[in-house]
Amino acid sequence: MEDFKQMFKLDFPSDPKEVAAIEARRNREKERQSRFFNVRNRVIGVDVEALNNQVEERKLREADERNREQAYGTSQVHYDLVAQMLEKEESERSRRLARKVQEYRDQKQQFKTRSEFDFWDPDPLWKEFPGQPGDSDPCCGPSSLQCFSGEDLDRAACLRMQQEQFRSSLNCQMQEKQQAKAEEKYTDMLSDQLRMAMDMRAMQMAKLEESCRIAMMSAMANANKAQAAELAERQRREHQQEREANLKEIQSQVTSNLLTENPQVARNPRAPHRVLPHCWKGMTPEQRVAIRKAQDAQRHEKEAQRQAEQALKTEWENQARRAAQATLELEEQERILCAELRRGLGSLNQYLAAEQKAQQKYLNSMIYTNQPTDQYYLQFNTSSR
Repeated sequence: MEDFKQMFKLDFPSDPKEVAAIEARRNREKERQSRFFNVRNRVIGVDVEALNNQVEERKLREADERNREQAYGTSQVHYDLVAQMLEKEESERSRRLARKVQEYRDQKQQFKTRSEFDFWDPDPLWKEFPGQPGDSDPCCGPSSLQCFSGEDLDRAACLRMQQEQFRSSLNCQMQEKQQAKAEEKYTDMLSDQLRMAMDMRAMQMAKLEESCRIAMMSAMANANKAQAAELAERQRREHQQEREANLKEIQSQVTSNLLTENPQVARNPRAPHRVLPHCWKGMTPEQRVAIRKAQDAQRHEKEAQRQAEQALKTEWENQARRAAQATLELEEQERILCAELRRGLGSLNQYLAAEQKAQQKYLNSMIYTNQPTDQYYLQFNTSSR
């Protein structure tokens, strides 16, 4: 009986700490059952397939990053080659232009062909035509003048020679112009060929990049399909394992003593007066009768205790009432005694005042009747000296 009282504590309300402890034990039991019934974690310990899938995903991600970096590096190399070819073509064009300008200056802008060369010619007299074709003229003596301004004896020959020279220079200019056109055409052809080669190279690089992208996408799609297949297979196996675990759990529940009404299952082997909470199915009729008897005994005991407390409370109230009455009586006696004491003190004071008045009257009427004169004070001072 006492064991049941201590175990169930039927005479006291539920303790929050005890309720929390029971709830914590229930949660731990649920976690333990989930660990026991999970076959995969109990046998393997960790999810190896998930770890392998994570490793494969990391490898695919690293391969994708390497391919992307490789494609980016290839495009950078292509752009660098194109930039170098463009810079080389620009520098070659600049050199050709500078060379043509210098050739034009050397051929067409010589110092002797300038319009102001006549003013700066150091040998103008040697270039003039003489007045006579030779010195065999018998009319001219040794001191005759041979050169006069405005004379030109060989003007026709000079004009023909100038025309020939102009024709030859024009032919040379036409040839140079045709040669320049040919060179420019050849340069344009080379530029077109270079541009076409660059375009072909860019197309090849674009095709290569597109093929790499397609290969990466196909590889990624295959990897995703493989992962999806693995995930589906893993989910199927997990579902099958879970179903097998549920069947085993149902079989164990049906065949074990967990769902039975055997009270011996809940008995604690170490402490016979205690029960196992996770196996306890309720109390027996004898235990219920014993608990009801214990409750009745506790109720009678509580009623007797309450009556005793009520009687004790009534006795304390009576004692307090008597003490208060005695206190009032003592206060009344003290008040009466104080009043009598005050009356006695008043009569004593009146008697003493009367005696003091009589004594003062006696002193004033009998003893202090003669007043001293100045002669008395003079004699008193003389004797004191």
